[in-house]
Amino acid sequence: MESDDSFNCYIVVGGPENFARTRALGFTVHGLKSTRRKMAAGIKPGDRLIFYLTGVKRFAGVARVTSEMFEDHAPIWSNVKKPGEDYPYRVRIEPELIPGDGAAVPAQPLAQRMRYTQKWPAENWTLAFQGNLHKIPREDYDLIVAELREAAAVNV
Repeated sequence: MESDDSFNCYIVVGGPENFARTRALGFTVHGLKSTRRKMAAGIKPGDRLIFYLTGVKRFAGVARVTSEMFEDHAPIWSNVKKPGEDYPYRVRIEPELIPGDGAAVPAQPLAQRMRYTQKWPAENWTLAFQGNLHKIPREDYDLIVAELREAAAVNV
């Protein structure tokens, strides 16, 4: 496995219901949309996934990837706007920092400080979180994790 300092960071965008499904699976696996094959194929063990919840516009936790991407079409995750949408590209994960239900961190204040979101006008920050998967700079990962730790009252 890679050194703990060399990993890529991704934001996985999805609704609270899909996050709840991943939680119900014990944060052991997460699925990515069929439109994200190329990016999903680049995810490696040791990489991190940050969960961004649409609708509520919050960061809900972080998981460490423990497998290469694999394909599975068993229906687990869904999209209310596109019924029948497939999430076939999956990675095995383990929870790294998953605060309780009420401890998800509001995304807007962080988005204003993130390097990744700077290409969008501040008033349209949510455009940065359209689509299912986004690779982000390590400094943005560190910023989000620090806020999640504080929200969860986890000692560093």
